[in-house]
Amino acid sequence: MPIEGQEPSPTAAYPGRVPPPRRLRLGSRTSPLALAYAGRVVKALHQVAPELHIDIVGIRTAGDSWQGDLAELGGKGAFMKELDKALLLGRIDMAVHAMKDVPCDVPLPPGLVFAAYLERADVRDCLVWRAGSTYSSLDELPAGSAVGTSAVRRKAQILRARPDLRVERLRGNVNPRVAKLDESEKFEALVLACAGLVHAGLGHRIGQVLPFDRMCPAVGAGVVGVQCRTADEEIRELLQPVDHPETRTLVVAERAMLHELRGHCNSPIAGHCTVTSDGRLSLRGMVFSGDGRQFVCAEERGSRQRPVELGGLIAATLNREGAPKIIAGTAR
Repeated sequence: MPIEGQEPSPTAAYPGRVPPPRRLRLGSRTSPLALAYAGRVVKALHQVAPELHIDIVGIRTAGDSWQGDLAELGGKGAFMKELDKALLLGRIDMAVHAMKDVPCDVPLPPGLVFAAYLERADVRDCLVWRAGSTYSSLDELPAGSAVGTSAVRRKAQILRARPDLRVERLRGNVNPRVAKLDESEKFEALVLACAGLVHAGLGHRIGQVLPFDRMCPAVGAGVVGVQCRTADEEIRELLQPVDHPETRTLVVAERAMLHELRGHCNSPIAGHCTVTSDGRLSLRGMVFSGDGRQFVCAEERGSRQRPVELGGLIAATLNREGAPKIIAGTAR
């Protein structure tokens, strides 16, 4: 099964021809955070084509409407189906996605491609304390305290560090989740993405930023991808100058690893790729059991020209160390 964008695309200057005369429609989920991501895309496009007219079209997805376990809707793809359909039917010209929500266990619908990845933002996760809290670090929380998160990856790593805490599911968009934290005494803290809080206008609520040795990021964390129809050469050409080549390389490596691991939406898998001081790629991958007690980790360096191979190497190492057994033990 192919991985989209296996080779990093070359950077090309905007060719200078007149942008499409029609008003372009950019599809987005309707949450404030998703609309903020869409705003980033519009801003980036206006920097290369100031005269371009772009309307943001809000589309509510099944994943946004559902408050239960995402696995019951088929996983993270529930955040994409309505946008994919609108794109394929020509109701929108482009769609914006948070790449951490784009699954790797199913291919993109035929005829769609990620034509651009914006420059990666902060990938770190953080603790958000309930209003008035006196705590300042994960280590200070009393045993039995409840921490809220919607991500199995975060739950596993919190429990790995503090098995005496209660980590309970709290789904929903960023703003309502923070409001629920403050309105109820059920949770002492939430685990959320630093970048998401900043884009949602809640950067002041960032409490403890969790270091990488305690919270390895999600595959695709901090990256906004722009999807369009493969056959729409005009849109693909328009998006080319806003594609960030380094970010594309990092995302391709991480997603190649995730694809080869064959994980599902309830598999606690983390992956983070960076560029080293000598210009090579460094990729770290981790697979956890649901309670964080079992985990395997692998880290390797490789060429920037071969991100897919590096992702495959990390996945192969994790598989030899027992990742398939751990993944099989997590409920779908």
